[in-house]
Amino acid sequence: MIQSIPLKKLVPSPRNVRKSSDMLADLQLRADIAARGLLQNLVVRKGKRGKFEVEAGGRRLAALQALAEEDTLPDTHEVTCLVIEGEESEVREASLAENFQRLAMNPADEAQAFAFIIEAGATTEDVARRFGLTVRFVEGRLRLASLAPCVFEALAEGTITLDMAKAYGAISDAERQAHVYAELQDAWYQITPDTIRRMVLDATVRGSDPRAVLVGRDAYLTAGGRIERELFDDDASESWIDVALLEDLAHKVMEEAAEKTALEYGLAWVRPTLGTYVSHDLVEGLSRLPCEPAPMTEQEAQELGELEADYDRVAAVLEDEDSDEDEVAKAEQELVVIDRAMRALNDRPPLLADELKSEAGAFLVLSRNGEPTLVPQYYTKTEVITDEGVVEGVEESGTAKPKGSSLSQRLLDELAMQRRNILAIHLANDPALALDFMVFTLADADGHDWRAKKASTLVGSVASGPVTGFEAKDAPASAAMAEFAGSLDESWRAGENDVERFARFRALSDEARSAWLGHVVARTLVASLACEGERSVPLHEALGSLLEIETAHWWRPTAANYFDRVAKARTLEALDAAGGPELVSRYAGSKKAELASAAERIFSGNFIGEADIKERAQAWVPSIMRFADTEDVALADAEAHEPVREDTIDELAEQAA
Repeated sequence: MIQSIPLKKLVPSPRNVRKSSDMLADLQLRADIAARGLLQNLVVRKGKRGKFEVEAGGRRLAALQALAEEDTLPDTHEVTCLVIEGEESEVREASLAENFQRLAMNPADEAQAFAFIIEAGATTEDVARRFGLTVRFVEGRLRLASLAPCVFEALAEGTITLDMAKAYGAISDAERQAHVYAELQDAWYQITPDTIRRMVLDATVRGSDPRAVLVGRDAYLTAGGRIERELFDDDASESWIDVALLEDLAHKVMEEAAEKTALEYGLAWVRPTLGTYVSHDLVEGLSRLPCEPAPMTEQEAQELGELEADYDRVAAVLEDEDSDEDEVAKAEQELVVIDRAMRALNDRPPLLADELKSEAGAFLVLSRNGEPTLVPQYYTKTEVITDEGVVEGVEESGTAKPKGSSLSQRLLDELAMQRRNILAIHLANDPALALDFMVFTLADADGHDWRAKKASTLVGSVASGPVTGFEAKDAPASAAMAEFAGSLDESWRAGENDVERFARFRALSDEARSAWLGHVVARTLVASLACEGERSVPLHEALGSLLEIETAHWWRPTAANYFDRVAKARTLEALDAAGGPELVSRYAGSKKAELASAAERIFSGNFIGEADIKERAQAWVPSIMRFADTEDVALADAEAHEPVREDTIDELAEQAA
């Protein structure tokens, strides 16, 4: 029965099936209730001590209570409720039904409703405030309301997606929208938001447009295309009027090029697009296949080694403060040439294993110069589309699985999403299982069959550094990481499939699983330094502070990794931090190579000297290698010894000479 109950007597029910929520949506709901009151009854059940437990409507109750805390509503505010009775299982089912059977509004319905409110005298700011939305969101829906009638009707019926409708709304000319919509009704190629946006924005196309270059002037004119040309126009600047015809011709050329490319590369399929890149909607439902760059030949490897040596030699000129301007300018030009040659050797197209080609596909894009170009990334389909336009489940290893041949693609997609949500809410309420699943998924990505259907979108690949192929094998941290990885229990990898591997992984001890957690997270860290600019990662400084990292225990400067590659003044400043002006004067006259070798011995502690100098030297690292709030000894020593001024260093060098 329906009953009015004071707000203070309403409490959340532990049986309410909704356990998670969305903060933004909750704020919108609160704003809506504040503006119009509660429009939907709460479903409650009598509890103890005169209280009523809210079985359905927990978000609405939370919004009402928040308004009461703000003194927007009194705690005696009467709330209309539907009071139900029954067994606990029946009450829980009612809660599930109340939450599960809701249907989100069609964007077209939202647009019409907002437009009606605006016409009644409200402003966009009023609507946004009353519904707890952003002004931008309301303006976007109002823009949909002004679409051409045929486009708006298609959105309301679900014939086009919201993204497509937004693409039509890229211009306010409703006639142009309707014209493009009519032209695309008979299109045989895949219509994407990008295609629509191009056509509504391009009333005409320049002769230099990639689509025009691809089709060719003669083919366009032969097909009935029209061209307008001003007095000073040439072939590149002239205007091609029939954009839809041009798009049709361009798609046909790309289709032919895609067929030839598929045969040439031995691929199962190649999909063409008139875009210059592969958009998200094109790869939706596909899985990437693993690809490794083509291996270098011995000659290429030798050439790369020579280029790297040349790079170091030329870079030394830039690092040397004694180099004059002409030498620096020449070195900068040489580095550009060397870097380009190194990139040409390193950026090799990926190779796909022969056994994967029978199910692999790729995309053919239209380059800016009008040439069909194969994107060097391969994909595989996760479903098989039959001739009748319906989907059948892909069977693996002969295992019998239910087929969906009697269900449409759209229905299967919707059911899959709902089933995903059911699994997600249960996983979200079992953090221990969720943690195991996350760690397993990230670890299993190293070796599992990439052709298998992915269970989630979790990604935690090894972060690649800014220097290709670099590895400090002799550094203590690198050796420790290798030892840590070697100690991991990999017995679970013996499982034949991901289900069996996951079961084996969960059977590991807590200590073994914790080690895998540290491993998969640690290897995702990107390269950073304690400095401003591109290498700065403030969160790394916070992590270093929490872990109380002493960089000097894990990294020591040597001639190879530091002193040979910095200016003499930098090395002398380091010596000053360790031993003051006296130590600087001892080495100020040394040549750079000799100075670097001496500095390596000093900062490793392998030299004869005072104990306090050795202690400071062994604690010193460049400031960019430190972590926040660590190495207090080194910082204190650096403050105790005022840095040697450049003129003092120069003076000491002259005296030594």
